[in-house]
Amino acid sequence: MTFKEYFENNPVAKGLQGRDLIYMDDFSREEILEVLNLAKLMKTGVIDRCEQTKILWGQSLAEIFEKPSLRTRTSFETGIYQLGGHGMYLSPAEIGLGKRESVHDVANVLSRITDIIMARVFSNSTVVGLAENSDKPVINALCDMEHPCQVLADIETVFEHKGCDGKNIKFTYIGDGNNVCNSLMIICSKLGINFACGCPDGYLPVEEYVNKASNYASLGGVDMIVTTDPVKAVVGADIVYTDVWASMGQEEEAAKRAVIFADYQVNSKLMGYAKSDACFMHCLPAHRNSEVTDEVMDCANSIVFDEAENRLHAQKAVMALLGNRY
Repeated sequence: MTFKEYFENNPVAKGLQGRDLIYMDDFSREEILEVLNLAKLMKTGVIDRCEQTKILWGQSLAEIFEKPSLRTRTSFETGIYQLGGHGMYLSPAEIGLGKRESVHDVANVLSRITDIIMARVFSNSTVVGLAENSDKPVINALCDMEHPCQVLADIETVFEHKGCDGKNIKFTYIGDGNNVCNSLMIICSKLGINFACGCPDGYLPVEEYVNKASNYASLGGVDMIVTTDPVKAVVGADIVYTDVWASMGQEEEAAKRAVIFADYQVNSKLMGYAKSDACFMHCLPAHRNSEVTDEVMDCANSIVFDEAENRLHAQKAVMALLGNRY
């Protein structure tokens, strides 16, 4: 199959052309499933590698990094290359967003020269400002509010290991109610996946996201649980997911958080409350024997490296759908 054959009679795919991905809520349920469908078609070779190189032939991806990342850079640069385009890494020193040059001016310059902009930044307002001032697609590769590219890869991985639609499973997040947790709540509740998160008091996800996800869960007839009890969150889980306790930019809080989060470590005891075949996930990088023990990280049911690989396929699907000119 060629991408053109896939795309030309697909109104959902066509509706994503030229769009931005800033929040997980930017995409409808049907659009999220279409991204995951295309990721699968490309990963499994239904659309073969030779055909994939024609999708974004000659296009360029501007990669804005305020925060470094192994997976984000390698997956986006490999992805745009496999789609026939070229990625350009732009470091903080080269741009100085909001300092050396305004977000407004950077967005206008890059949208005149490049075809897609991806940004991994500290503040949500930065990626929003890029989108507001660019006439080319802007992709949020992480900010303080959300991490939509990560959770698309996460759900792609869940579908691979637990069934193609994720129905009748319980997805549990343990730890800090951060940007990853926010995006996971939205994507799971939109897709009809039961979701629970267990976070310490004072580190629960923001109310806006909890309310929005609860509404989606209610419409879909699935559970949405937010609790400070890690055991309650994990009981009966098919997926147990965690993240670092102190994200980049929060290093000064690491010692304080280590004490507060001690009971939220994903270890064999906590995993014992999940289903016997429950899978463990982590968006990486992991602080081994902090938020997760080596025993869990390296167990037979750990799918963290499948998850990391799927960043490539999910992001290729996003770039192909937003950036193609068919």
